[in-house]
Amino acid sequence: MNENIDEYYMMEAIKLAKKGIGFTNPNPLVGAIIVKNGQVIGRGYHKRYGELHAEREAIKNCIEEGNKELMKGATIYVTLEPCCHRGKQPPCTEALIEAGFQRVVIGSMDPNPLVAGNGVEILKNAGIKVEGPVANKDCLSLNKIFFHYITKKKPLVTLKVAETLDGKIATFTGESKWITSSKSREKVHFDRHKNMAILVGVATVLKDDPMLNVRLENLEKVSNPIRIVCDTNLNTPIDSKLVQTAKQQETWIVTSIKEEKICAAFKELGVKIINDSSLIKVEKNGHKTIDLKALINYLGARGIDSLIVEGGGSINYSALEEKIVDQIQVYIAPKIFGGIDAKTAVEGQGVKLPKDAFIVENMELERIGEDLFIEGRVKYPNENE
Repeated sequence: MNENIDEYYMMEAIKLAKKGIGFTNPNPLVGAIIVKNGQVIGRGYHKRYGELHAEREAIKNCIEEGNKELMKGATIYVTLEPCCHRGKQPPCTEALIEAGFQRVVIGSMDPNPLVAGNGVEILKNAGIKVEGPVANKDCLSLNKIFFHYITKKKPLVTLKVAETLDGKIATFTGESKWITSSKSREKVHFDRHKNMAILVGVATVLKDDPMLNVRLENLEKVSNPIRIVCDTNLNTPIDSKLVQTAKQQETWIVTSIKEEKICAAFKELGVKIINDSSLIKVEKNGHKTIDLKALINYLGARGIDSLIVEGGGSINYSALEEKIVDQIQVYIAPKIFGGIDAKTAVEGQGVKLPKDAFIVENMELERIGEDLFIEGRVKYPNENE
């Protein structure tokens, strides 16, 4: 079949897969299109974690449209290698074989050790022609979160910053609303929808009293992230928005405080108090802090595949210093605040020498309204040594 036609249908399958953004975590985003004699006879995508996978959704759609008999000898385009193991859903390879497909075109291989080429092998052994990857770069980009999580067993961590041209995240009076444009803020909310969790330090809660929810008018349904507050001494106000809405949006506070009487008031309002000793670092002077590396592993073990750090300069530096940040997103507004006392995006002690700098690789630049948006992978000093 013409390579351009294969790519066309795969790109259409990618569009379908994107409809599942925010709802399939920690599963991948997958789309599938069934084609027979140049006509699309079935479409499907993985709609929500625990529900039918894309291949079975497409088969179901094909049957509902009265095209069951046409599936025999048809081609199915799938953005990710079909699974061959039983999880919350049965193997998709079984469904493809039973349906009688002649050809399966895949967009990317699945790095999940339970699949990783085995799905393709099973289909080939059943006499099905398997081709691809097709539109591989786009299919890999689609599942950046899933590929990271399934191979590293911890969430993909994104450090998000909104700043002025002179690197300020607030004026000298502490005011920060709004630095960037409404279009940039819309993207921020979509990324919250896409990620499973959002992390801030208690200083942000005390200063801004944020909601950290998703506010998007162009989506009928949204997925609010789990709100996680690093609060060693449990100074989060009981009347803060995060605490008062914890029954509507999952909220965790990571703390060293274990006194049940103190924690009980938060728990009654729906807050999950995490006071695991393994997540606390005690410095030589007795000062306690949250161990961010340990926290990331803790989250990964609990199925959290993605996390946005949306805190202030202090926690931003700690996240970089402890090397938990995988990628950075910077929104730069065409404004200048100035001021030696105005807050910057990354505080802390900073690096000693230029050679010790945190490097941002593979940067992509985009205009969003009047703002500039930069995204790139964070590389740490001596990472490849």
